[in-house]
Amino acid sequence: TTLPLLSRQCFRALCCKGPPPARPEYDLVCIGLTGSGKTSLLSKLCSESPENVVSTTGFSIKAVPFQNAILNVKELGGADNIRKYWSRYYQGSQGVIFVLDSASSEDDLETARNELHSALQHPQLCTLPFLILANHQDKPAARSVQE
Repeated sequence: TTLPLLSRQCFRALCCKGPPPARPEYDLVCIGLTGSGKTSLLSKLCSESPENVVSTTGFSIKAVPFQNAILNVKELGGADNIRKYWSRYYQGSQGVIFVLDSASSEDDLETARNELHSALQHPQLCTLPFLILANHQDKPAARSVQE
């Protein structure tokens, strides 16, 4: 027996389509001082609950899905004793997210500025696109985007 035309069309639509086309993947590195909001940012992008956010000690990797691509983001901890190892994780990166606490102290802002300049000059990062995110704009002590 043959299936009616409508049934064959439904069968093909459901069973014969094959897997969806692969989305391109991009490897990014996410850096910034401790408390700048790197983990919270990535959790938000992955639709995870903000209640479970714990500061990263070392590094973590998250796959951030978008409609047309997947971003594999290596988040590097921002503590002083970890920052000296950041460059060991730069290889293979195709972009950089630098998260800045816009409500931080002048000393922390100066440290963040130095780390950003160091990353901008690093041979493995200097030609890559950078996103600099001024986080914590909702805090009273936050500096303006222009600052």
